[in-house]
Amino acid sequence: MNAPAPPAAYYAETVQFVHHWTDRLFTFRCTRDPAFRFQAGQFAMIGLMVEGKPLVRAYSMVSAPYEEQLEFLSIKVPDGPLTSRLQHIQVGDQVLIGRKAVGTLVPDSLLPGRTLWMFGTGTGLAPFMALVKDPEVYDRFERVVLVHGVRQVAELAYHDWLSQELPRHELLGELVRDKLLYYPTVTREPFHHQGRVNELLASGKLTADLGLPPFSVEQDRVMLCGSPEMLVSMKELLEGRGFTEGAGNRPGHYVVEKAFVEK
Repeated sequence: MNAPAPPAAYYAETVQFVHHWTDRLFTFRCTRDPAFRFQAGQFAMIGLMVEGKPLVRAYSMVSAPYEEQLEFLSIKVPDGPLTSRLQHIQVGDQVLIGRKAVGTLVPDSLLPGRTLWMFGTGTGLAPFMALVKDPEVYDRFERVVLVHGVRQVAELAYHDWLSQELPRHELLGELVRDKLLYYPTVTREPFHHQGRVNELLASGKLTADLGLPPFSVEQDRVMLCGSPEMLVSMKELLEGRGFTEGAGNRPGHYVVEKAFVEK
């Protein structure tokens, strides 16, 4: 029996790969309609048909705009309306992908600067995975720093890919080796980097560890995506140093993904 057609606002795509990082975190890839367009850093509404209706949430694309498949990183919430179901998807299942991609985590929302900092916690890493694969990002900035904070080492999704495979990427490898710094940090287990991202930045440890000059509104630009606690503390820290928030029509020193919700 054929599956019912998706509502007009969505593409129906087929799951092609699922990987469970931990009991709270998983990745999946699906087909991509050739008509679906997005910029690195943007999100779309994705989900499932439940009782004849679309049940969707905002998810940033992990995949780059030029890749043929769509990839997403998701948390599992036992009683989450969507993720309690989405975590059980298997290869061959259908998912809904909203036709329109939006979001503030795009380079056009930032004023020119020398170093681009991407601060993600948990699955807030997702949009930055797309951005570190985007050559335009490296054209705009002299240095790109990806800081990913999690509670446990096992939650460092894509760690091996970022640290080992991306620098050897056929097309991006040279750019990445010259310009990208990846800084994973853990708060609840021993690891070579430990601490909350806001505290590491505020103390100066982050820039010292990376061998970079002190953080400044003149040189540094920031993208934030992750837990509400991280966003609040980072916004406070940045604005205390003179940073202004940017948007599509008004570029600033930092941007925040407000649609990010772990459900």
